[in-house]
Amino acid sequence: MRLRLITPKTKAERKREAMARRTSKTLAGVSALVLVLAACGRGDDQAGGQAGTGVAQGPATGTITVWAMGAEGEKLPALAEEFEKANPGVDVQVTAIPWDAAHNKFTSAIAAGQVPDAAMVGSTWMGEFAGMGALDPTPSSIDKGSFFDGAQRTTEVDGTSYGIPWYVETRLLYYRKDLAKTAGYETPPKDWPGLKEMAKAMQAKAGAKWGIGLQPGGTGSWQSLLPFAWSNGASLTKDGGAAYNFDSPEMRETLEYYGSFFAEGIADKEAPAQPTTEPDFASGRVPMFISGPWMMSAVEKVGGEGFKDKYDVMPMPTKKTSSSFVGGSDFVVFKETKNRDSAWKFVQWLANPQTQVKWYQRSTDLPSVKSAWQDPALTADTKLATFGRQLDTAQSPPTFATWEQAITALDTEVEKVARSGADAAGALKAAQSAADSIGTGK
Repeated sequence: MRLRLITPKTKAERKREAMARRTSKTLAGVSALVLVLAACGRGDDQAGGQAGTGVAQGPATGTITVWAMGAEGEKLPALAEEFEKANPGVDVQVTAIPWDAAHNKFTSAIAAGQVPDAAMVGSTWMGEFAGMGALDPTPSSIDKGSFFDGAQRTTEVDGTSYGIPWYVETRLLYYRKDLAKTAGYETPPKDWPGLKEMAKAMQAKAGAKWGIGLQPGGTGSWQSLLPFAWSNGASLTKDGGAAYNFDSPEMRETLEYYGSFFAEGIADKEAPAQPTTEPDFASGRVPMFISGPWMMSAVEKVGGEGFKDKYDVMPMPTKKTSSSFVGGSDFVVFKETKNRDSAWKFVQWLANPQTQVKWYQRSTDLPSVKSAWQDPALTADTKLATFGRQLDTAQSPPTFATWEQAITALDTEVEKVARSGADAAGALKAAQSAADSIGTGK
């Protein structure tokens, strides 16, 4: 797919034409927008962390350079045009970057002092970039309490918030409700034993090859494991948040439960790294799996007409609570920005509830601002509403600079348990030893 890049020359030409048509009514609208944005913040009473310096009042002006990845990078320019209309003196220049090149591009730009003014940043990169001294702390005018708690924590490093959670996602269990009914289930299970029993019944009574699709280790398997861990009350840090905590009793119990699906033939221990999720789900071969909201359109496309009514989503089953992984991307302003006030005004505008709803309608990325979920665009879909409820309790990994390295060790040990039946306690002890040797990067 060709990436959509917007060059300064094209933008300048378009802005000269647009500014010639703008009226005093538009300028009045700018003043109103500034007042609305200012009202969104709680000011100096905002709890937690060191706030950044203030942002000047008035419309945004000058040029703002912005980087964004993947499909978001391609779609953001059209949304940014609305910010430009409300702020006639600003020029937002968006560069779209492929995800697989983004991390290296950011670290190279930080080292060279050639960063953009603002950027979309993967939530698991925040600790690393903040540790490099590259990010500007969030101004107090941005209301941290307006975001889902788990999402807000992805922006916080050592008690200081950097940027905003731009959009979020969480993981739920997808299940074939028609096959569940055949297996004797009118409603989905709510706890760990119930999930395993329904998975077995799907195999015994509904013709499923496997009761549930789970990732048997390998890259990214932690994203399937951790929702169970958090639902069991596990904490990924210890010593007051100063160290990794992979070998706790709660994690051991979780990995034993997770591994039992493979040991008992309920999940496929030989599943490939890139499973055929959509066709397996549509055919009923694998009637349950864990994933995010983007899979709704994917399975419905493969399933064809009427398939939307054959499946549903359910919250993560409870052990001590029901929790899941909160992911998505944050939006930051870099310390080396040449236009700090306008960059933060753009980021704050992205956190406006109305802007969040518009972005969802353009991208299907879920809003990070809780009040945006009250909009009919989101409340009308009952499956989507279930994702929203799970976000209330969803959690995020620690923002350690070394998270990407440490979690690789956990993925490796999960694979040993799932594919080879290794002892969960021993696997977690090995993962903990690796994490201790890597350290947190502080």
